[in-house]
Amino acid sequence: MFLFSRRTALAVSAGTLAMPAVHAQTRLQWRMATSWPKNLPGPGIAAAHIAKRVGELSGGRFEIQLFGAGEIVPALQVLDAVGTGTVELGHSTPLYWQGKMPEANVFTTLPFGSYALEHQSWLERGGGQALWDELYRPFGAKPLLAGNTGPSMAGWFKQEIKSLTDMKGIKIRVQGLGGEVWQRLGAVPLSIAPGDLLIALSSGTIDAAEFLAPANDLPLGLYKPAPYYYAPGFNKPNGPAELIVHLAAWEKLPAEWRAILEVAGIEAHARGLTEAQSENSGALVRLVRDHQVQLRRIPTDVLAGARREARNLIEDRIGASAIGQRILNSLRASQSGGRLWRQVTLADAMSLSE
Repeated sequence: MFLFSRRTALAVSAGTLAMPAVHAQTRLQWRMATSWPKNLPGPGIAAAHIAKRVGELSGGRFEIQLFGAGEIVPALQVLDAVGTGTVELGHSTPLYWQGKMPEANVFTTLPFGSYALEHQSWLERGGGQALWDELYRPFGAKPLLAGNTGPSMAGWFKQEIKSLTDMKGIKIRVQGLGGEVWQRLGAVPLSIAPGDLLIALSSGTIDAAEFLAPANDLPLGLYKPAPYYYAPGFNKPNGPAELIVHLAAWEKLPAEWRAILEVAGIEAHARGLTEAQSENSGALVRLVRDHQVQLRRIPTDVLAGARREARNLIEDRIGASAIGQRILNSLRASQSGGRLWRQVTLADAMSLSE
């Protein structure tokens, strides 16, 4: 039998009464601005998954209110909104910040860069995350991997491309560093909204268009005026999204809830890749079977020229800064260390599945 003093009893009682107050103080309601319309296939679905899972994993104590592009800030101002604390969270892609920091391209996709698993391995085990954190710190943000649309195709062409000389003067809709690679090969890159691509191809405003991959391209009907579909998508071999957290808020967050944000982001990344694999596989079959799309591989000389120009471009744009060179050195060391394993496993996987 245990005897409690009056002081002990009062302490226990006070502690018991204090528990609800502690839980009440640890309830959070954060806002997430995104660069996509709500529930946009791919990244929009990933953002919604993160908000839902954070609520579930926290037992409803951590609530995220989701906002589509333009509801709080425009798509290309999400980083600024997070950095200033206008919102606590953002869901976007590092590609959108290349005007502020060209080095951000490395954390979304580089021409002839890493595929998804290599990229994730570098972030988690090769020092990439620490460099990503360092790059975003001056902007008041903490980045996390949080979604992926998988690899892209090279694009739709109205005419067949047989050699590097055929690239001269071709007007192609393409974005990011990949657009600059095409330009260095003699093409004319243009920026056109996805919804206007079919009209632009049909009218002759452009001769070719790169968007994403079969599942995204099929609904746009780009195969109608441009039946030649080229691979590989060297300009976007990977399509990661990011969850960005207001840095001051992240640093005050309990470790448990930091882990919840990280887990929700990685779940969205894994789900995005499995969705891309499934949906793109089916869409490509339909494009070839039902719409007589002509699959083509980029000619060897075009691919070799693109690889050469990509290396030069990456050094010009990213290697020019001290942190950019450190990021590239880290990435290349990771890629070099895994090259033999990649060649062996991918070759074996392909032979086993054929």
